[in-house]
Amino acid sequence: MGNTCPASEVTLFKGVEVAHGDEAMSWNTKDSFTRRREFVELLTTGGVKMSELCRRFEVSRKTGYKWKQRFAQAGEIALLDRKARQVRRSNQTEATVETALLALRQEHPTWGPRKLRQRLQDLGLSPEPLPAVSTVGRLLKRAGCIDAAVSVQHQAWQRFCRAEPNELWQMDFKGHFALHSGRCHPLTVLDDCSRYLVGLQACANEQAATVQGRLHRIFQLYGLPECILCDNGPPWAGSGPEHTVLTVWLLRLGVRVIHGRPFHPQTQGKDERFHRTLKADLLSRCDWRDLRVSQQRFDAYRRLYNHDRPHEALALKVPASHYRPSGRTMPSHLPVAEYASGELVRLVKSKGEITFRNRFFYVGRAFATLPVALRPTAQDGLFRLCYASFTLGLIDCRSPSSLPKGHYHPLAPHSKNVLPH
Repeated sequence: MGNTCPASEVTLFKGVEVAHGDEAMSWNTKDSFTRRREFVELLTTGGVKMSELCRRFEVSRKTGYKWKQRFAQAGEIALLDRKARQVRRSNQTEATVETALLALRQEHPTWGPRKLRQRLQDLGLSPEPLPAVSTVGRLLKRAGCIDAAVSVQHQAWQRFCRAEPNELWQMDFKGHFALHSGRCHPLTVLDDCSRYLVGLQACANEQAATVQGRLHRIFQLYGLPECILCDNGPPWAGSGPEHTVLTVWLLRLGVRVIHGRPFHPQTQGKDERFHRTLKADLLSRCDWRDLRVSQQRFDAYRRLYNHDRPHEALALKVPASHYRPSGRTMPSHLPVAEYASGELVRLVKSKGEITFRNRFFYVGRAFATLPVALRPTAQDGLFRLCYASFTLGLIDCRSPSSLPKGHYHPLAPHSKNVLPH
């Protein structure tokens, strides 16, 4: 018989490395290649039947016929050990798909399985069918992209949004952050219906003139919305219900301004949620040098957010697929309200007041030199004070005044139960 050798020994046969490992069946020697060659040589000489020869070599007839067939097809080289073929399940994710998935996750580390799967589908980079969202999640966990020990409890929310784009925009400042010199105050403007990010501006401050200049450019690009929702802080709100220079400018453009409920940021939930996304995707991942570089990064991220990033509130469509610009264009000159003949019109004085029925009513310094109208309601002595079509408050002359002459009377808040004539 052939000489035995250790299992780790390697020899050369016709330029091919031959590993001397144990035979998968029951060869009684470790030199499996030598034993196989001797087996087929004895078989081809004849004189001994297959069954008898298999008995002598202590292998099954199936194994004997296997080596006979291999030797007949390719000669002695076919008797070498073959590496075990890797078995792949029919439903296993293709390696190309997994590679593309992990590369996209590395580019966008805050995106979850749904967004990643949808983005791969939108790009059309994978020729193979994409796995289910649950499978994508398991692949991310296996690659260490998701901590399996952390589970987020899903909470169902009741969503509210406007039916059409540009019916309502939400506007707010994201908390400022430090630059190498100075600070950046990100101004965000989000369309309520489509979640389209119409504005992401790197501002040096939160003053009314700065916001007005940025909004002017946004209005030129996307047109005027019907309404803008803001919080109750400056520059879009004064003390109490008083209007600011910025909100009066918006009213003159025909844009209604509404404010969220005090101490309830969830009123502007879409914009607040975007601020969290902005911080995770961009603000916490970069070193910020100055306002110019900040604006460049903001512009690139706005493009990504609007055109590439699938949005779960939009059935994993991108915001750009739901948005269209407003048909109301930005006027070249700021219009002044005009009223019908016969209406009660008063000019707001320099200190922000008007006179009516021998009383002073405070409207707000931001309306100085502008005309306002007093429109009667169904209740005698109760008037709606309006600028154009916007109601600023109520003037109540139904009871005698208890204030000394010359003192300002405040406007009563407008109630939906008060009907005009």
